[in-house]
Amino acid sequence: MDILYLLIPVSIIFVIFIAGVFIWSVKSGQYEDMEGPAHRILMDNDRIQPPKDDAEQNPDERCPDKQGPDQPGNPEEDQNN
Repeated sequence: MDILYLLIPVSIIFVIFIAGVFIWSVKSGQYEDMEGPAHRILMDNDRIQPPKDDAEQNPDERCPDKQGPDQPGNPEEDQNN
């Protein structure tokens, strides 16, 4: 029974502290926009950016000396003929 003399004042102080933190959070705008972050994650900028030049689309055009086996000018074909 003697522990109640300690627990009741401690719990009252704890409740006052929690109420103060809650009032501070409401006044500072923590609960202003509850739906905005939920919608913001769905509306992010996932648009595909167009390439800067055509050479980025086809890597063979960047290196003209790297030609496939079916293209003319391949040194392996020239040796076989």
